[in-house]
Amino acid sequence: MKLGARILKTGIAIVLALYLATLLELPSPVFAGIAAVFAVQPTIYRSYLSVIEQVQGNLIGAIIAVLFVLILGHNVVIIGLAGIIVITINLKLKIENTIPLSLVTVIAIMETSGDQFIEFSLIRFSTIMLGVLSAFIVNLVFLPPKYENKLYYKISNMTEEIAKWIRINIRHASEHNTLKSDIEKLKDTAIKLDQLFIMYKEERNYFKKSDLVKSRKLVIYRQMISTTKRALDLLKRLHRYENELSTLPEEFKTNVKQHLDNLMDRHEQVMLKFIGKIKTSEQMDDYCLNRKELFKLFLAYQKNHEADEESAYYHTMQVISAIIEYDEYLEHLDVLITSFLSYHKDENEVTIEEPAKE
Repeated sequence: MKLGARILKTGIAIVLALYLATLLELPSPVFAGIAAVFAVQPTIYRSYLSVIEQVQGNLIGAIIAVLFVLILGHNVVIIGLAGIIVITINLKLKIENTIPLSLVTVIAIMETSGDQFIEFSLIRFSTIMLGVLSAFIVNLVFLPPKYENKLYYKISNMTEEIAKWIRINIRHASEHNTLKSDIEKLKDTAIKLDQLFIMYKEERNYFKKSDLVKSRKLVIYRQMISTTKRALDLLKRLHRYENELSTLPEEFKTNVKQHLDNLMDRHEQVMLKFIGKIKTSEQMDDYCLNRKELFKLFLAYQKNHEADEESAYYHTMQVISAIIEYDEYLEHLDVLITSFLSYHKDENEVTIEEPAKE
Protein backbone atom coordinates (compact mmCIF):
# COMPACT_ATOMS: atom_id res chain seq x y z
CA MET A 1 0.00 0.00 0.00
CA LYS A 2 1.27 3.43 -1.01
CA LEU A 3 1.08 6.24 1.57
CA GLY A 4 -0.06 9.57 0.17
CA ALA A 5 1.30 12.96 1.18
CA ARG A 6 -1.91 13.88 3.01
CA ILE A 7 -1.78 10.69 5.11
CA LEU A 8 1.80 11.45 6.13
CA LYS A 9 0.98 15.10 6.82
CA THR A 10 -1.94 14.09 9.04
CA GLY A 11 0.34 11.83 11.08
CA ILE A 12 2.99 14.54 11.41
CA ALA A 13 0.34 17.12 12.39
CA ILE A 14 -0.99 14.83 15.14
CA VAL A 15 2.52 14.25 16.50
CA LEU A 16 3.33 17.97 16.45
CA ALA A 17 0.04 18.95 18.09
CA LEU A 18 0.41 16.38 20.89
CA TYR A 19 4.07 17.29 21.41
CA LEU A 20 3.38 21.03 21.68
CA ALA A 21 0.40 20.49 23.98
CA THR A 22 2.50 18.27 26.24
CA LEU A 23 5.40 20.72 26.13
CA LEU A 24 3.10 23.56 27.20
CA GLU A 25 1.65 21.29 29.90
CA LEU A 26 -1.89 21.76 28.65
CA PRO A 27 -4.49 19.42 30.18
CA SER A 28 -6.11 16.91 27.80
CA PRO A 29 -3.62 17.26 24.90
CA VAL A 30 -5.74 14.74 23.01
CA PHE A 31 -8.01 17.61 21.92
CA ALA A 32 -5.06 19.19 20.10
CA GLY A 33 -4.50 15.92 18.23
CA ILE A 34 -8.19 15.69 17.28
CA ALA A 35 -8.15 19.29 16.02
CA ALA A 36 -5.07 18.59 13.91
CA VAL A 37 -6.88 15.73 12.15
CA PHE A 38 -9.77 17.99 11.14
CA ALA A 39 -7.55 20.88 10.07
CA VAL A 40 -5.20 19.13 7.58
CA GLN A 41 -5.97 20.34 4.05
CA PRO A 42 -4.73 19.27 0.57
CA THR A 43 -3.30 22.70 -0.36
CA ILE A 44 -1.57 25.55 1.46
CA TYR A 45 -4.25 27.98 0.31
CA ARG A 46 -7.04 25.79 1.65
CA SER A 47 -5.10 25.37 4.87
CA TYR A 48 -4.94 29.16 5.22
CA LEU A 49 -8.68 29.45 4.64
CA SER A 50 -9.27 26.58 7.04
CA VAL A 51 -7.39 28.35 9.86
CA ILE A 52 -9.54 31.46 9.43
CA GLU A 53 -12.76 29.42 9.36
CA GLN A 54 -11.72 27.21 12.27
CA VAL A 55 -10.98 30.26 14.43
CA GLN A 56 -14.46 31.57 13.68
CA GLY A 57 -16.16 28.20 14.18
CA ASN A 58 -14.37 27.43 17.42
CA LEU A 59 -15.05 30.89 18.82
CA ILE A 60 -18.72 30.33 18.12
CA GLY A 61 -18.57 26.90 19.75
CA ALA A 62 -16.69 28.21 22.80
CA ILE A 63 -18.97 31.21 23.32
CA ILE A 64 -22.16 29.14 22.98
CA ALA A 65 -20.77 26.46 25.30
CA VAL A 66 -19.80 28.96 28.01
CA LEU A 67 -23.13 30.83 27.81
CA PHE A 68 -25.19 27.63 27.99
CA VAL A 69 -23.22 26.33 30.97
CA LEU A 70 -23.48 29.64 32.84
CA ILE A 71 -27.21 30.02 32.13
CA LEU A 72 -28.55 26.44 31.89
CA GLY A 73 -25.90 24.18 33.42
CA HIS A 74 -24.13 20.97 32.36
CA ASN A 75 -27.10 18.70 31.61
CA VAL A 76 -26.54 16.34 28.65
CA VAL A 77 -29.71 17.64 27.00
CA ILE A 78 -28.30 21.17 27.27
CA ILE A 79 -25.08 20.00 25.56
CA GLY A 80 -27.13 18.57 22.70
CA LEU A 81 -29.13 21.80 22.40
CA ALA A 82 -25.91 23.83 22.34
CA GLY A 83 -24.63 21.58 19.55
CA ILE A 84 -27.77 22.24 17.50
CA ILE A 85 -27.37 26.00 17.96
CA VAL A 86 -23.69 25.86 16.91
CA ILE A 87 -24.52 23.84 13.78
CA THR A 88 -27.26 26.30 12.83
CA ILE A 89 -25.01 29.35 13.27
CA ASN A 90 -22.17 27.77 11.27
CA LEU A 91 -24.56 26.90 8.44
CA LYS A 92 -25.93 30.45 8.42
CA LEU A 93 -22.39 31.84 8.22
CA LYS A 94 -21.54 29.30 5.46
CA ILE A 95 -18.63 27.80 7.41
CA GLU A 96 -20.08 24.30 7.56
CA ASN A 97 -16.61 22.76 7.22
CA THR A 98 -15.91 23.86 10.80
CA ILE A 99 -18.94 22.08 12.29
CA PRO A 100 -17.15 18.87 13.43
CA LEU A 101 -14.41 20.76 15.28
CA SER A 102 -16.86 23.33 16.65
CA LEU A 103 -18.85 20.48 18.19
CA VAL A 104 -15.67 19.03 19.68
CA THR A 105 -15.08 22.45 21.26
CA VAL A 106 -18.63 22.52 22.66
CA ILE A 107 -18.33 19.07 24.21
CA ALA A 108 -14.79 19.68 25.50
CA ILE A 109 -15.88 22.85 27.30
CA MET A 110 -19.33 21.80 28.51
CA GLU A 111 -18.19 18.52 30.04
CA THR A 112 -15.99 20.47 32.50
CA SER A 113 -17.27 21.93 35.76
CA GLY A 114 -15.94 23.69 38.84
CA ASP A 115 -15.20 27.12 40.15
CA GLN A 116 -12.57 27.84 37.51
CA PHE A 117 -14.86 26.99 34.60
CA ILE A 118 -14.07 30.11 32.51
CA GLU A 119 -10.32 29.64 32.88
CA PHE A 120 -10.57 25.96 32.04
CA SER A 121 -12.73 26.76 29.00
CA LEU A 122 -10.06 29.13 27.70
CA ILE A 123 -7.44 26.41 28.14
CA ARG A 124 -9.58 23.87 26.23
CA PHE A 125 -10.21 26.39 23.45
CA SER A 126 -6.47 27.17 23.26
CA THR A 127 -5.64 23.46 23.13
CA ILE A 128 -7.94 22.92 20.15
CA MET A 129 -6.59 25.99 18.34
CA LEU A 130 -3.06 24.68 18.95
CA GLY A 131 -4.03 21.59 16.96
CA VAL A 132 -5.36 23.75 14.12
CA LEU A 133 -2.16 25.81 14.10
CA SER A 134 -0.03 22.64 14.10
CA ALA A 135 -1.85 21.35 11.02
CA PHE A 136 -1.30 24.68 9.26
CA ILE A 137 2.43 24.59 10.03
CA VAL A 138 2.70 21.04 8.69
CA ASN A 139 0.80 22.01 5.51
CA LEU A 140 3.13 24.96 5.07
CA VAL A 141 6.44 23.18 5.70
CA PHE A 142 6.16 19.44 5.08
CA LEU A 143 5.66 17.68 1.74
CA PRO A 144 4.41 20.60 -0.37
CA PRO A 145 1.98 19.21 -2.98
CA LYS A 146 2.98 18.98 -6.64
CA TYR A 147 -0.41 19.23 -8.23
CA GLU A 148 0.97 20.28 -11.61
CA ASN A 149 2.85 16.99 -11.84
CA LYS A 150 -0.22 15.00 -10.83
CA LEU A 151 -2.47 16.95 -13.18
CA TYR A 152 -0.22 16.59 -16.24
CA TYR A 153 0.32 12.85 -15.84
CA LYS A 154 -3.35 12.25 -15.04
CA ILE A 155 -4.29 13.98 -18.30
CA SER A 156 -1.50 12.21 -20.20
CA ASN A 157 -2.46 8.76 -18.91
CA MET A 158 -6.13 9.34 -19.67
CA THR A 159 -5.25 10.53 -23.18
CA GLU A 160 -3.17 7.40 -23.81
CA GLU A 161 -5.98 5.15 -22.55
CA ILE A 162 -8.57 6.85 -24.78
CA ALA A 163 -6.23 6.74 -27.79
CA LYS A 164 -5.64 3.04 -27.24
CA TRP A 165 -9.36 2.28 -27.21
CA ILE A 166 -10.13 4.46 -30.24
CA ARG A 167 -7.44 2.70 -32.27
CA ILE A 168 -8.81 -0.69 -31.22
CA ASN A 169 -12.43 0.29 -31.81
CA ILE A 170 -11.96 1.63 -35.33
CA ARG A 171 -10.33 -1.68 -36.25
CA HIS A 172 -13.34 -3.52 -34.81
CA ALA A 173 -11.13 -5.37 -32.33
CA SER A 174 -12.71 -4.13 -29.09
CA GLU A 175 -14.83 -6.27 -26.79
CA HIS A 176 -18.12 -4.40 -26.27
CA ASN A 177 -18.64 -4.94 -22.53
CA THR A 178 -14.96 -4.40 -21.65
CA LEU A 179 -14.91 -1.08 -23.49
CA LYS A 180 -18.19 -0.06 -21.86
CA SER A 181 -16.71 -0.74 -18.43
CA ASP A 182 -13.54 1.22 -19.23
CA ILE A 183 -15.56 4.18 -20.51
CA GLU A 184 -17.27 4.39 -17.11
CA LYS A 185 -13.85 4.39 -15.42
CA LEU A 186 -12.67 7.12 -17.78
CA LYS A 187 -15.73 9.22 -16.83
CA ASP A 188 -14.66 8.95 -13.17
CA THR A 189 -11.12 9.93 -14.15
CA ALA A 190 -12.50 13.02 -15.92
CA ILE A 191 -14.19 14.10 -12.68
CA LYS A 192 -10.89 13.65 -10.82
CA LEU A 193 -9.16 15.77 -13.47
CA ASP A 194 -11.49 18.67 -12.68
CA GLN A 195 -10.76 18.27 -8.96
CA LEU A 196 -7.00 18.19 -9.54
CA PHE A 197 -7.26 21.28 -11.73
CA ILE A 198 -8.98 23.14 -8.90
CA MET A 199 -6.24 22.02 -6.49
CA TYR A 200 -3.55 23.24 -8.89
CA LYS A 201 -5.40 26.51 -9.45
CA GLU A 202 -5.54 27.08 -5.67
CA GLU A 203 -1.79 26.67 -5.20
CA ARG A 204 -0.28 30.06 -4.43
CA ASN A 205 3.10 31.38 -5.60
CA TYR A 206 5.35 33.71 -3.66
CA PHE A 207 6.58 35.74 -6.67
CA LYS A 208 4.63 37.82 -9.19
CA LYS A 209 6.68 36.34 -12.04
CA SER A 210 5.50 32.87 -11.05
CA ASP A 211 1.89 34.09 -10.98
CA LEU A 212 2.15 35.19 -14.62
CA VAL A 213 3.52 31.80 -15.67
CA LYS A 214 0.85 30.06 -13.61
CA SER A 215 -1.95 32.03 -15.31
CA ARG A 216 -0.63 30.97 -18.74
CA LYS A 217 -0.37 27.36 -17.65
CA LEU A 218 -3.91 27.39 -16.27
CA VAL A 219 -5.22 28.28 -19.73
CA ILE A 220 -3.26 25.39 -21.25
CA TYR A 221 -4.28 22.83 -18.64
CA ARG A 222 -7.92 23.86 -18.95
CA GLN A 223 -7.68 23.31 -22.71
CA MET A 224 -5.86 19.98 -22.16
CA ILE A 225 -8.73 18.75 -20.02
CA SER A 226 -11.35 20.00 -22.47
CA THR A 227 -9.54 18.32 -25.37
CA THR A 228 -9.28 15.03 -23.50
CA LYS A 229 -12.99 15.19 -22.69
CA ARG A 230 -13.74 15.71 -26.39
CA ALA A 231 -11.68 12.58 -27.12
CA LEU A 232 -13.68 10.68 -24.50
CA ASP A 233 -16.95 11.89 -26.03
CA LEU A 234 -15.71 10.67 -29.43
CA LEU A 235 -14.86 7.26 -27.96
CA LYS A 236 -18.36 6.99 -26.45
CA ARG A 237 -19.96 7.70 -29.82
CA LEU A 238 -17.70 5.27 -31.65
CA HIS A 239 -18.65 2.63 -29.11
CA ARG A 240 -22.35 3.41 -29.25
CA TYR A 241 -22.61 3.42 -33.05
CA GLU A 242 -20.01 0.81 -33.95
CA ASN A 243 -22.59 -1.43 -35.67
CA GLU A 244 -23.85 1.42 -37.86
CA LEU A 245 -20.29 2.45 -38.74
CA SER A 246 -19.41 -1.07 -39.83
CA THR A 247 -22.05 -0.89 -42.61
CA LEU A 248 -20.52 2.18 -44.29
CA PRO A 249 -18.51 2.00 -47.56
CA GLU A 250 -14.95 0.75 -47.11
CA GLU A 251 -13.34 3.84 -48.65
CA PHE A 252 -15.17 6.11 -46.20
CA LYS A 253 -14.27 3.89 -43.21
CA THR A 254 -10.62 3.91 -44.33
CA ASN A 255 -10.57 7.70 -44.42
CA VAL A 256 -12.15 7.93 -40.97
CA LYS A 257 -9.63 5.44 -39.57
CA GLN A 258 -6.66 7.34 -41.05
CA HIS A 259 -7.99 10.64 -39.72
CA LEU A 260 -8.48 9.23 -36.21
CA ASP A 261 -5.06 7.57 -36.21
CA ASN A 262 -3.54 10.90 -37.11
CA LEU A 263 -5.51 12.74 -34.40
CA MET A 264 -4.37 10.26 -31.76
CA ASP A 265 -0.75 10.68 -32.84
CA ARG A 266 -1.03 14.46 -32.82
CA HIS A 267 -2.62 14.51 -29.37
CA GLU A 268 0.14 12.39 -27.86
CA GLN A 269 2.81 14.52 -29.57
CA VAL A 270 1.27 17.78 -28.34
CA MET A 271 1.34 16.47 -24.77
CA LEU A 272 5.00 15.52 -25.14
CA LYS A 273 5.84 18.85 -26.75
CA PHE A 274 4.53 20.70 -23.69
CA ILE A 275 7.10 19.04 -21.41
CA GLY A 276 9.94 19.34 -23.95
CA LYS A 277 10.12 15.69 -25.00
CA ILE A 278 9.75 16.59 -28.68
CA LYS A 279 10.30 19.88 -30.50
CA THR A 280 7.29 20.03 -32.81
CA SER A 281 4.23 17.97 -33.50
CA GLU A 282 4.06 16.38 -36.90
CA GLN A 283 1.65 17.75 -39.47
CA MET A 284 -1.22 15.71 -40.86
CA ASP A 285 -0.09 13.09 -43.35
CA ASP A 286 -0.54 13.95 -47.03
CA TYR A 287 -2.78 10.94 -47.65
CA CYS A 288 -5.04 11.84 -44.72
CA LEU A 289 -8.04 14.14 -45.21
CA ASN A 290 -8.34 17.21 -43.03
CA ARG A 291 -11.56 17.77 -41.09
CA LYS A 292 -13.19 19.92 -43.80
CA GLU A 293 -12.42 17.36 -46.50
CA LEU A 294 -13.69 14.56 -44.27
CA PHE A 295 -16.96 16.40 -43.74
CA LYS A 296 -17.38 17.03 -47.47
CA LEU A 297 -16.73 13.34 -48.14
CA PHE A 298 -19.39 12.43 -45.57
CA LEU A 299 -21.90 14.76 -47.25
CA ALA A 300 -21.11 13.20 -50.63
CA TYR A 301 -21.67 9.68 -49.30
CA GLN A 302 -24.81 10.78 -47.50
CA LYS A 303 -26.27 12.26 -50.70
CA ASN A 304 -25.79 8.98 -52.55
CA HIS A 305 -26.90 6.61 -49.80
CA GLU A 306 -29.66 4.08 -50.19
CA ALA A 307 -32.93 4.64 -48.34
CA ASP A 308 -32.31 1.70 -46.00
CA GLU A 309 -28.95 3.22 -44.95
CA GLU A 310 -30.51 6.43 -43.63
CA SER A 311 -30.23 5.41 -39.96
CA ALA A 312 -26.55 4.52 -40.34
CA TYR A 313 -25.71 7.90 -41.87
CA TYR A 314 -27.77 9.73 -39.25
CA HIS A 315 -25.70 8.14 -36.47
CA THR A 316 -22.49 8.55 -38.45
CA MET A 317 -23.18 12.28 -38.57
CA GLN A 318 -22.87 12.36 -34.75
CA VAL A 319 -19.52 10.59 -34.95
CA ILE A 320 -18.23 12.96 -37.64
CA SER A 321 -19.40 15.90 -35.55
CA ALA A 322 -17.45 14.57 -32.53
CA ILE A 323 -14.34 14.06 -34.70
CA ILE A 324 -14.48 17.63 -36.01
CA GLU A 325 -15.02 19.09 -32.53
CA TYR A 326 -12.14 17.05 -31.10
CA ASP A 327 -9.91 18.10 -34.02
CA GLU A 328 -10.68 21.79 -33.39
CA TYR A 329 -9.98 21.53 -29.65
CA LEU A 330 -6.71 19.71 -30.35
CA GLU A 331 -5.65 22.32 -32.87
CA HIS A 332 -6.34 25.11 -30.36
CA LEU A 333 -4.35 23.25 -27.69
CA ASP A 334 -1.41 22.94 -30.09
CA VAL A 335 -1.56 26.69 -30.82
CA LEU A 336 -1.63 27.53 -27.09
CA ILE A 337 1.36 25.30 -26.30
CA THR A 338 3.35 26.54 -29.29
CA SER A 339 2.71 30.13 -28.25
CA PHE A 340 3.59 29.35 -24.63
CA LEU A 341 6.90 27.75 -25.61
CA SER A 342 7.79 30.34 -28.27
CA TYR A 343 7.33 33.56 -26.30
CA HIS A 344 8.84 34.57 -22.94
CA LYS A 345 11.02 31.46 -22.97
CA ASP A 346 12.91 32.54 -19.86
CA GLU A 347 9.67 32.92 -17.91
CA ASN A 348 7.59 30.04 -19.23
CA GLU A 349 9.35 27.13 -17.59
CA VAL A 350 7.76 23.69 -17.53
CA THR A 351 9.25 21.48 -14.83
CA ILE A 352 7.31 18.22 -14.88
CA GLU A 353 9.01 15.38 -13.05
CA GLU A 354 8.67 11.74 -13.99
CA PRO A 355 6.17 10.00 -11.68
CA ALA A 356 7.67 7.68 -9.09
CA LYS A 357 7.67 4.05 -10.15
CA GLU A 358 5.93 1.49 -8.01
